[in-house]
Amino acid sequence: MLPYLKKHGIEAGCDEAGRGCLAGPVYASAVILPKNFYHPLLNDSKKLTARQRNLLKDVIISEAISWTVAKVMPVTIDNINILNASFRAMHHAISRLSVTPDRLLIDGNRFNPYKGMDHHCIIKGDGKYMSIAAASILAKTFRDAYMKKLDKKHPQYSWRQNMGYPTQAHREAIKQNGPTSYHRKSFRLYPYDSQGKLF
Repeated sequence: MLPYLKKHGIEAGCDEAGRGCLAGPVYASAVILPKNFYHPLLNDSKKLTARQRNLLKDVIISEAISWTVAKVMPVTIDNINILNASFRAMHHAISRLSVTPDRLLIDGNRFNPYKGMDHHCIIKGDGKYMSIAAASILAKTFRDAYMKKLDKKHPQYSWRQNMGYPTQAHREAIKQNGPTSYHRKSFRLYPYDSQGKLF
């Protein structure tokens, strides 16, 4: 993985977790790593096990120059749509950094500029740049921990296992029990029949 896009200046990697979920907030993280940071396991969070992600989370928190995590709740997601909610979560995370970066490395191909700050959108950046990978890990681990807490209040949806993602079992649970205040009402929540039609 690459340590930075440009050698000069301070770079913050940014990524989100939970865009495709039916329930729970969308999380985002911004991370500034030291230029000489290295860890052999560091990678896109989706390519790591839960145990590896949690190990790396502790390393990142310990060694990052600055790191932040922010979330946007389902009611806001429903009001402004998930793409804008993802950008808002990233903006919140960036605003909380204790060090102001010179540029932002954004995972994906779209971003709303933040206060005129230089930014670069990088498709699959979480598998290319260390700081984006670190942000993907923090966003994912913090969101998973939050969903596990919610699972204790609403165990019938199995959020401890599916983390709010649209599994068939999750959709069936919504059909049987109805949505909670943590579900995204603007999303298609219910299961489909064999012809692909909503029940």
